[in-house]
Amino acid sequence: MKRKTIIINFVAFVVALVLHTTAPPSFAAKRGLSSMRQALRQPTGIDLKNITVTVLYDNNPYRMDVAAGWGFSCVLKGPEKTILFDTGGNGTLLLGNMRALGIQPTEIGIIVLSHIHGDHIGGLFSFLRENSKVTAYLPQSFPMDFKEKIRSYGTEVVEINKAAGICRDVYSTGELGVYLEEQALIVNTDGGLIIITGCAHPGIVNVVEKAKEVISKEVLLVSGGFHLLGNSEYEIQEVASRLKALGVEYVGPCHCSGDPARALFKKAWGRSFLDVGVGRVITVRDLE
Repeated sequence: MKRKTIIINFVAFVVALVLHTTAPPSFAAKRGLSSMRQALRQPTGIDLKNITVTVLYDNNPYRMDVAAGWGFSCVLKGPEKTILFDTGGNGTLLLGNMRALGIQPTEIGIIVLSHIHGDHIGGLFSFLRENSKVTAYLPQSFPMDFKEKIRSYGTEVVEINKAAGICRDVYSTGELGVYLEEQALIVNTDGGLIIITGCAHPGIVNVVEKAKEVISKEVLLVSGGFHLLGNSEYEIQEVASRLKALGVEYVGPCHCSGDPARALFKKAWGRSFLDVGVGRVITVRDLE
């Protein structure tokens, strides 16, 4: 009889437990679930209204009060730290353009270098003499003596191999390419991804595909060097078609993209083409 009572009590306990766990949620629980679902529907990333990309160095002129030169550099404002992406080919020109555009070296918290070519790293040490209290993110494949020279200024060096976070909502694609490794910058905004390239030696389509692999999101803007100078019209059209298929909404090719490619991209994207050159400031108004 005692054993029968134990079994009956156990069955009653199990039934009560099942009824408790499957009962309709309380009002407070429903509200919590609703809030969670609402949060998941909200766009994530940096508020696009806070983002500006200022081109400090480019061989394509845009503003007459700054000097053009072969190479590329831009400043990204809006993330938790202001980022200098590449440093052009000449430090004097880079710093002069920064002053003309109202950007102080001391504003910069992070430097990201895309690849080892002189037209992208040439202004680095002139900049570090003005502000060495930055963190430099560079491809792991950079020469050791170059990394040590950066460290000699007291600058922290972070070596990038695989895709990695730079700061909140800003990422590196990681090293891409075989013979020449290069990284590109991915900015996650509530309006989509902004991808900034130095030269896109590994192929601009490959860069965009990698960015979408890192963050599964629509691409709002791709800007920087597309490395299409000297390519045939057929090859350029093929690249444009593939970027269209990847859903790239705005394009701003500059530096090594070449005039024929810029003209073709302008025709293909129409009002969603951005004329990018030295002195250009890209804001949310350009991306509406």
